[in-house]
Amino acid sequence: MNYTFQPLTQEQAERIAFEWRYEGDYAFYNMDADEEDLALFLDADERGDTTFAILDDELIGFVTLQFESVDAVSIGLGMRPDLTGSGNGHRFLTSILNWIEATYGTRTVRLAVATFNKRAIRLYESLGFIPQDTFMQETNGGVYPFLSMTREQSEPPNN
Repeated sequence: MNYTFQPLTQEQAERIAFEWRYEGDYAFYNMDADEEDLALFLDADERGDTTFAILDDELIGFVTLQFESVDAVSIGLGMRPDLTGSGNGHRFLTSILNWIEATYGTRTVRLAVATFNKRAIRLYESLGFIPQDTFMQETNGGVYPFLSMTREQSEPPNN
């Protein structure tokens, strides 16, 4: 069963920003950990038509798309905290990748992940993302190492 994707509403953005609370090291991903990121996420004009709610009868996550070209997109994503760390990531990310390819025909997907998040890095690698390089990113009141990763979708078969 695939998830449903629809533009993120203001109510959903506020729920994510103020109610989704990650624990321990993953509190790094709480929306209010960075005031600037929070303000951008809550601004409907900034979100535009590139941030989508991911639904499975209820809100379970979101994905933001930043197109680099017709064939390449960078994504940011988040899964509801109570669903993380329980083996749900594979289905969640596979649905996002399938939706991007089916909706936009995009072949190259890029993302960046905090280097401490070994759980996410293992998931991304299991789905074909290749580590590219590490860079320092200013966020959450500090500067942290991130890993950029890229996945090339396979070419469709010739018919």
